Amino acid sequence: MKKIKFLSKLKHKGILEFVKGSEEIEKSYKIKSDSYIGSSKLLLENGKFEEAVSMAYYSMYYILLSLLFKTGIKCENHSASIIILKEVFEVDNTDISYAKTERVDKQYYVDFNVTKEDVEDLIRKSENFRGELQDFISKLNSAKIEDYRKRLEERI
Repeated sequence: MKKIKFLSKLKHKGILEFVKGSEEIEKSYKIKSDSYIGSSKLLLENGKFEEAVSMAYYSMYYILLSLLFKTGIKCENHSASIIILKEVFEVDNTDISYAKTERVDKQYYVDFNVTKEDVEDLIRKSENFRGELQDFISKLNSAKIEDYRKRLEERI
């Protein structure tokens, strides 16, 4: 219930809204996702572990945005987008939630230690998540898209 109130508040503020679905924007975010996972791997290879964590998270977030724009949902809040993934699309959001926490910790705080193995694990999670979401997107049709939009509308 708390999550739904949060989404309703964002809709009221115009941070969450229904828009016309866009395959062009969907594809643009997919390209960004591909680029960011590549950047994460390059950063890992060059010992830039903190930065690699951030890029791995954003590769996941951008594929999520790809899904949202494909279905005509615009959400300018990371947490809300992740909630929508689970509550509306019924897709496990555990890995992207974990990656978001890791990204925030590594980006804003200094009292942590990140290892190569941690980053490798996160990149694996990111690649798996991206693959699952790309598969999910590829199976969408207009009827399913309409159902997901109605689901979200009913919840907010």
